Amino acid sequence: MTEYQMKLVDKFIAVRNKTVSLTEPLTVEDMLVQVGNDTSPVRWHLAHTTWFFEKFILSTFVKGYKKFNEKYDYLFNSYYETVGNFFPKNLRGTQSRPGVDEILKYRKYIDDNILRNESILENPAIHSLIELGINHEQQHQELMLMDIKFNFFNNPILPVYTKISKFPKYSSRPLKYKRIKGGEYEIGSSGNEFKFDNEYPRHKVYLEDFEIGDRLVTNKEYLEFMRDGCYENPKLWLSDGWSWINRENIRSPLYWIKEGDYYSQFNLDGKGKLNPEDPVSHLSYYEADAYATWAGKRLPTEEEWEVAFMNEPITKNENFIENNFFKPLPPCSHSATQAMGDLWEWTRSAYLPYPRSKPLEGSVGEYNHKFMSGQMVLRGGSCVTPREHIRHTYRNFFTPEKRWMFSGLRLAGDVE
Repeated sequence: MTEYQMKLVDKFIAVRNKTVSLTEPLTVEDMLVQVGNDTSPVRWHLAHTTWFFEKFILSTFVKGYKKFNEKYDYLFNSYYETVGNFFPKNLRGTQSRPGVDEILKYRKYIDDNILRNESILENPAIHSLIELGINHEQQHQELMLMDIKFNFFNNPILPVYTKISKFPKYSSRPLKYKRIKGGEYEIGSSGNEFKFDNEYPRHKVYLEDFEIGDRLVTNKEYLEFMRDGCYENPKLWLSDGWSWINRENIRSPLYWIKEGDYYSQFNLDGKGKLNPEDPVSHLSYYEADAYATWAGKRLPTEEEWEVAFMNEPITKNENFIENNFFKPLPPCSHSATQAMGDLWEWTRSAYLPYPRSKPLEGSVGEYNHKFMSGQMVLRGGSCVTPREHIRHTYRNFFTPEKRWMFSGLRLAGDVE
């Protein structure tokens, strides 16, 4: 094998093993639960990421390949209309079979078929699909932790996923703004290394002068917004946001628990007193936008965000899944700007294709482009994002009311 092929194999094995390792703190019963329409059972994530390799590589390119189970095409397809029907997402938690043991056998069956088939590993046309499958699985590692946290929070026992032995020393600093001179810039991806199709192509943008915060907004700062009655002030909210917070009775970020005169917060290490210095997390776009309006600022556009932080290094100091904290950390404790890791940052940009952007060919073309309607872009990664998965051009996206992901905000403003 070539050096590239060996690295690809090593990455495939490492990512597949990492996914399974995330289930070690769980019971079998934990892996069957689905609370709400946004989440999926852990067992489904384990199977779906495996189905992806089977469907788009083994079934497509290996002559005479025998599927592990024909019915898995229906059970574990997520949204790929062009390859067949799929089981309703909101009902994934109603099925107990196949069980976790059987799904682990399925994973091994697919792994063995990928790794032992020389025609796959030696075919350059398939390498890009293996890369896509690896990155797809890394996305589901983050989704698993998002879903576990949401499922556990909705259990009155408030189970602990894992205990964190020691966090870095907390420190805080005043919010400052970095000024960026307007002009013509280039954003987006180019080159041969793996990127998602929504990051292409590299293209020019023109920006006016702007300023952007040098850290994320904290719990302490968000509490001031709440105590100022901002959840009751319609002047601060987008119309859809105002309707949403009143319809759903939203009065604080997700995972905050009011207890007398103070708030507790639920994290993957259990419930604890809210730390005012932590970045405020699990916000909807509506909440992030309302806070920015109250603060006399705005959210950055995704173009501004990328230009401001395109030269920020991604180091071991940033807070990603590998750090095993599973929560955002205060500024100064680990990262100069918190641009990479900690929390996905809402931007004011709608999720749309870049100029001259094209979806991938074939069924995998459904991966990104068909979702470019009614969603907003988030940037920067989070404390449950794999470090090697993220990059400055990475575009995440959610509808404005979603907040079970690890999302926060950074302020920006115009420069007169």
